[in-house]
Amino acid sequence: MTTRRSFLSLAGAGLALPWLPRPARAQAKAGRVIIIGGGFGGATAAHYLRRYDPQLEVTLVEPAANFVTCPFSNAVIGGLRDLASITHGYGGLERMGVRMARLAAEAVDPAGRTVRLAGGETLPYDRLILAPGIDIRWNGVEGYGPEAAERAPHAWKGGPQTALLRRQLEAMEDGGTVIIAVPASPFRCPPGPYERASLIAHFLKTSKAKSKILILDSNEEFSKQKLFMQAWEALYPGMIEWVPASQDGKVVRVDAASLTVETEFGTKHKAAVLNLIPPQTAGRIAVDSGLTNEAGWVPVTARTFEAAKAPGVHVVGDAAVASPMPKSAFCANAQAKVVAATVVAALRGLPAPEPSWANTCYSLLAPDYGISVAGVYRLEGDAVKAVEGAGGVSPLDAPPAFRREEAKFAVGWYQAITQDTFAG
Repeated sequence: MTTRRSFLSLAGAGLALPWLPRPARAQAKAGRVIIIGGGFGGATAAHYLRRYDPQLEVTLVEPAANFVTCPFSNAVIGGLRDLASITHGYGGLERMGVRMARLAAEAVDPAGRTVRLAGGETLPYDRLILAPGIDIRWNGVEGYGPEAAERAPHAWKGGPQTALLRRQLEAMEDGGTVIIAVPASPFRCPPGPYERASLIAHFLKTSKAKSKILILDSNEEFSKQKLFMQAWEALYPGMIEWVPASQDGKVVRVDAASLTVETEFGTKHKAAVLNLIPPQTAGRIAVDSGLTNEAGWVPVTARTFEAAKAPGVHVVGDAAVASPMPKSAFCANAQAKVVAATVVAALRGLPAPEPSWANTCYSLLAPDYGISVAGVYRLEGDAVKAVEGAGGVSPLDAPPAFRREEAKFAVGWYQAITQDTFAG
C-alpha cells in the first residue's frame, strides 16, 4: 500500500511525455501558445509545453503575482499552516522561458485566434489553453453575494477568504456552532468540505472544546464518506453533525448579517461562524466566451480536451466537464500534461497522442491522520472511463500507523505537485 500510494503521488510528473511523438521533438517549426489561468492546470501546461518543445513561444496570462492553492488551505483554516506555505510564484516558469502577461484576459476570439487583455492589448495565438478554474455562482443561494462573503466566507479560492475564515474561528467564543453549507455536485474538490470540517474540529477540540460543527449538505453522499465518518467518531465524537439533502440539509437562503441560513424545508440555523460554500461555475472568461453549457461548465472532446464549441481551444482543470474525473488539482495537472503533448503534436501536424490520466487525492483529518482516493482513467471511444481495479480508497479500520503514513504522504504529495506545477 505504501509503495502504491507513493508512486501515485508522483506518477503525473512524466505522465504524458512518452506519448509525445518523437518526430515532433526534432522539428524546428515554432508556434505561439497562450494559456489563460495560472493554477494547477495552466501553470502545468506552461511548464510542460516548454519542456516538450523549448522553441515554442508560451505566454501565461495571469494577473496575480502568486497563486494560493486550495489544496492544504484547509490546513491553514485549521491552524496547521500559514498562508505563505501554500503561496507559489511563477519564477520557475519564467526561468524556463514562459512569458508572463500580468493582466486579466477579457475576451477570446476563437475564429480570429486572439486574446484581448485588460487595457486593450490583443495577443495572437496558434493554440489556446484555457485553465480559468472556477468562479462563484453568486445567484446560487438567495442572499449570498460578494458582500455577504465578507461575513460568511466561502473560502473556496485560496487567499484572503482563507485567512478571513481562520480569523473568525480564532475569534469565536467557546460553545459556538460552525456551520458549513455544501453545494450540490459538481464543485471544486469533492472531499474538501469534509476535510475542512475535520481540521476545524481538530482546532476546536484543542482550543474551544464546547463548540460544534454542523454540515448542511445539498448532496446525499460524499467522497470517502465511510472513512470520514469513521474518523469523526474516533477523533471528534459528538462534535460533527452531517445532514444530507433528504434530511433537510440543502441551504437555499442566507442572511449574512445575522449568520443565519434557511434550508429547503424552511428550517433556520444560526451560526457563530458561517462557511457557506456556494454553487460554482467555470471561470468568467470561459462563460463570457460562450463555451459553457447550461450548468456553467465547458464540455470538451475527451481525446484532446478541446472545447466542444471552439475547436483549437483546449480547456483543462476545474472548468472542464471531464467526468468521471473529479475537479481536483491532480486531475488538472494530469490533463494539462496530456494537452501540452496534444498541442505540440497538433502544431507539428501529427495526430494527438493516446491519452491517459490519473488522480490522487489526500485528505488530512488531523495532523497525523490521512486518507486518500486514487483513480486511473483512459479513453474509450469518445468518452473518459475509469480503469476498473486501478484506483481505490484507503481501507476502513486501518491501524493508527497506517493513517500516520498517509498523513505523511499527503505532505509529500503537496510538495511534489506544487514543484511539478510551478517548476519549483
